[in-house]
Amino acid sequence: MKVALIQMNSQADKARNLARARALIEQAVAEERPDFVALPEMWTMLGDDEAKRASAEPVPGGDAYGMLQELAARHRIVLHGGSLIERNGEAIYNTTVAFDRDGRELACYRKLHLFDITTPDGREFRESATFTRGVRVVTYDALGTRIGCSICYDLRFPELYLQLAKDGAKIVLVPSNFTLQTGKDHWEVLLRARAIETQTYVLAPAQWGRYGAGKSSYGHTLIADPWGHVIAKAQDKVGYLAARLDLEEVERVRARMPCAEHRVL
Repeated sequence: MKVALIQMNSQADKARNLARARALIEQAVAEERPDFVALPEMWTMLGDDEAKRASAEPVPGGDAYGMLQELAARHRIVLHGGSLIERNGEAIYNTTVAFDRDGRELACYRKLHLFDITTPDGREFRESATFTRGVRVVTYDALGTRIGCSICYDLRFPELYLQLAKDGAKIVLVPSNFTLQTGKDHWEVLLRARAIETQTYVLAPAQWGRYGAGKSSYGHTLIADPWGHVIAKAQDKVGYLAARLDLEEVERVRARMPCAEHRVL
């Protein structure tokens, strides 16, 4: 199974972000011919709360949703849509939508854990000021395997990933917009830890670079294997990385170290 993960530097211009995402997906498809492509968190909009609300769209429906459907069907890929900004009535959600090779919706996941923190440099993030949190753990079947959904700050809550593994996931997605401050210390170690704990492939497409009023995303889009090895990591630039996943390695690792059978809590 060949995968391509897109690394972006989205800004407060939805039309530009959609055009850039389309170009990167099409470049990855042309150069690597992947089976599976994934985008980062908030690829449609990185702006202030007002801009995020203005860019929100219905699911299903909306410009970003329609573009993902079209690209999945045209290129015959499974397309995991990172996260876009969903409007449902008065509520706004940070939402992943995934599509099969025919452009049919496979899954819709709303981010469970909202990023309300103060970073070491004193910058505040209050995701709950704009977004409503989701309530469901979500997996879906594609390309002969089961794939688990998570988004960015979810990464700090291992119980979610253990549940995804219990639900049969062999691959887990973590589309992200990690801050530079937290990413440089925690990004890779957390991704590797989640891979080791769940004995799954962890795929983490990320935002990179400066945006907004002095904010910076850490980047370092990464793939970790079920033993916790980093098998691919992006450079500090907009682009993509590609790798082949050996899904039988999941079973080999789980057979050598049957943690799920030994778990008592």
